Amino acid sequence: MFEIFASADAWIALLTLTFLEIVLGIDNIVFISIAAQKLEDKDKKKATNLGLLLAMLLRIALLFGISVLTSLNEAFIPIDTSWITGGISGQAIILFLGGLFLLYKSTKEIHEKIEDKGHDEREVKSRQSKQLGSAILEITVINIVFSFDSILTAIGMTNGISPNPNDALLLMVIAVVISVLIMMLFTYKVSEFVNKHPSIQVLGLSFLILIGFMLIAEAAHLSHLVVFNNPIGSIPKGYLYFAIAFSLMVEFINMNVKKKSH
Repeated sequence: MFEIFASADAWIALLTLTFLEIVLGIDNIVFISIAAQKLEDKDKKKATNLGLLLAMLLRIALLFGISVLTSLNEAFIPIDTSWITGGISGQAIILFLGGLFLLYKSTKEIHEKIEDKGHDEREVKSRQSKQLGSAILEITVINIVFSFDSILTAIGMTNGISPNPNDALLLMVIAVVISVLIMMLFTYKVSEFVNKHPSIQVLGLSFLILIGFMLIAEAAHLSHLVVFNNPIGSIPKGYLYFAIAFSLMVEFINMNVKKKSH
């Protein structure tokens, strides 16, 4: 199982995925903090840490569930027309719907962060509770809602990286655990850094648009679709890694220049 770590692609995928999990997890930290705001001081830290642990367990459980669904690669809906042929499997449906969800969610999140700041915070505040149990329940619901984009991102980043599906699952679980541990240990510093540089979070959401498109293309490729006699190919992961690395490099250069100018 650990042979996958002999591959450079696996390490690049793990580092990139861990970074994206942390960026996507910032919302979790913010909303967990808001949900725990009305609790007594002695319960706030307990609710926050428990919320992050629940987030980790929920994401791992969802990873296992979605990984089982994406293993359904037997085509059961044949397509044979004059301009398109192929066969749709359960795996292709999950990847296609996941790609659409990522495109919708990331576009909506970018809009809210730029045009409607504080939208999600207002929603969470409207349901705050002073009871520890109720706050933990609210935190659990928040984690379920905010876990889907994280899980689909993990699927997109590791899909096809190894012929053994357990290798991809191992990478995803490790990335989730590392990201949650970093957030638990450095909650304030990570949150402060991202709040100080909101462009990092917008950049992370932009990456989700790329990953969403890649999932849709992968669904078409796995369905062996041929459109107007042109087969749909898969998108090499290297293109995605290059786009993410180049964008981050430009952003960190901009941050460094801005820091020096101040």
